[in-house]
Amino acid sequence: MTQHALLSTDKLHSAANADEPTTFRHVPHNIEAEQALIGAILVNNDAMDKTTDFLRPEHFYDPLHASVFETIQQLLHAGKSVTPTTLRTFFENVEPIDADLTVPEYLWRLAENATSVINARDYGRTIHDLATRRKLILIGEDMVNTAYDSPVDQPPNLQIEEAEQLLYQLAEQDKYGQGFLDFTSAMSQAIDVANNARMRGTDLSGLPSGMIDLDDMMGGLQPSDLIILAGRPSMGKTALATNIAVNVAAQKRLQRFQENPDGPPEPAVVGFFSLEMSAEQLASRILSEQAEIPSNKIRRGKIDEPEMARLMAASVALNSAHLFIDQTGGISIAQLAARARKLKRQRGLDLLIVDYIQLLSGSASKAAAGRVQEITEITTGLKALAKELEVPLIALSQLSRQVEQRDDKRPQLSDLRESGSIEQDADVVLFVFREEYYVQRREPSANEVEQHQKWQTELEAVRGIGEVIIGKQRHGPTGTVRLQFTGEFTRFDNLDRDHPLAGKADV
Repeated sequence: MTQHALLSTDKLHSAANADEPTTFRHVPHNIEAEQALIGAILVNNDAMDKTTDFLRPEHFYDPLHASVFETIQQLLHAGKSVTPTTLRTFFENVEPIDADLTVPEYLWRLAENATSVINARDYGRTIHDLATRRKLILIGEDMVNTAYDSPVDQPPNLQIEEAEQLLYQLAEQDKYGQGFLDFTSAMSQAIDVANNARMRGTDLSGLPSGMIDLDDMMGGLQPSDLIILAGRPSMGKTALATNIAVNVAAQKRLQRFQENPDGPPEPAVVGFFSLEMSAEQLASRILSEQAEIPSNKIRRGKIDEPEMARLMAASVALNSAHLFIDQTGGISIAQLAARARKLKRQRGLDLLIVDYIQLLSGSASKAAAGRVQEITEITTGLKALAKELEVPLIALSQLSRQVEQRDDKRPQLSDLRESGSIEQDADVVLFVFREEYYVQRREPSANEVEQHQKWQTELEAVRGIGEVIIGKQRHGPTGTVRLQFTGEFTRFDNLDRDHPLAGKADV
């Protein structure tokens, strides 16, 4: 719809008779800044170094300037000097700017008019920012056009999610998706990670989960990793996930600490997608873990004065934890990604937890193709989201019933439901297993005295012990670590350091 279509008949008639020319808005650009930057680089090639970390040819408004900048980049990467003379060969046959000015002559003028290379970075930043504004205009125009001419089968929520994704990608364009990274830069980053861990006085390169023995095996929760936490019902998947969430939320933000070890502590931010339980149920569970009061007593209000004091103390301590819960059930992987991006943009993000994969949905086309195809889309999307946000992503998953049919109930990779894509996309696969759960259900009759005594001995050996089996770790060892499990509060914790199993892992 044109602007004139919004005018009344009288106004349209008067506008047609007006002598004043119609004024059009031009998209944001600055030709002078582009000329100044190219001229500065032609005079002193070192000026390019001031812009290489953020400026690319597509940021230039003028196509000729974009082509010149790209050619300069290629020559400098080849170790050649860049001057109007060396560029002449590439632009001799390009269409002249006008009848009196060829492109090589234009480049000579840019070099002659260049005053200083001091402001090269400012020129580059101006070009980059104006390009960002132009992209914002394109996104806005697409939003308007799509809203006007939206297909019947495209609900408004889908357009909102797509717009959020485009805006997030634009906001993060200098941080993610920059194409190939040369090995020297990647190696430098790896050394920085190791040095930061050394400066912190710990050998963990990732975010500490609070579980000492598990962190020793994994080096902490690594940024960009998709970590699958799987187990049969009642094994404690959600309990372990909430324990880790609270432990992380009580720590310093790792990235900020690496950048400024002497800076003030900032709490880490944890996003928790609870697709099964409500936020209130999850909060009750976390309060139970922290106050060491059974959750059923909290929900029923059957607590005495000392327990109420512990509950209030735990709530005060948790008030400072930056833990954000999304309780929406049955959301799609696209909706989850959009909400995670929004959380990172508004609050920051250090760890993302999804409880659980089988409750997520994929696109309609993948759902129609079958559940395996849908799960493949979901796990691929979760892995891509972890890389995009540069945070560890812990996704909980159910195990198939075939575990129950074996004598040894310890899970393995083949037990993952729709295991092909989950196992393939995951960087780490953790299984939660409690032998105590199965031993309790094998209790013989009290009349069988010898068998019952043997059963009691077996039960005592595994009572309160939870196992985390590392079934897959892309960049580390596999094996089993043991944790303390308190069933009354559904809480996992580190084994007492005096416990014979503490610090020992079956590798």
